[in-house]
Amino acid sequence: MNQVQAVAEQVINVPVEQARAAVADYAGVRGKILTEHYRDYEVRSGGTGPGTVVHWTLQATAKRVRDVLVEVSAPQPDVLVEADKNSTLISTWTVEGSGDTSTVRVVTTWEGANGVGGFFERIFAPAGLRRIHGELLANLKRELES
Repeated sequence: MNQVQAVAEQVINVPVEQARAAVADYAGVRGKILTEHYRDYEVRSGGTGPGTVVHWTLQATAKRVRDVLVEVSAPQPDVLVEADKNSTLISTWTVEGSGDTSTVRVVTTWEGANGVGGFFERIFAPAGLRRIHGELLANLKRELES
């Protein structure tokens, strides 16, 4: 197996419960913080936390487009898991902290390709996705701290 992983993290100056609520708000906050890499964002059911189903198209590069349909679960109070029904892509959002400071971390994993294509995917894809998630988290920080 060729598991590929991208990790991004952002410290946000708001209480943990506020950050957790924002990360789980697919019907409101999530739509506001998306970058230009996301299009066709649509909440198909739910809208807040576990049980929510969301669709979007992710334009990772000029040539790399992924149709994403996630179902959200919450295995722990500080964790949301977005499992893509169309692929092996799984994004795990964790919000931790104390006082008026929260750390939001997103870890995305998927089964990469084999061979030469897989080699390049393992080298370049994590950096690209880390950049996209970094922009998304920076937007979340601006949204919550404003």
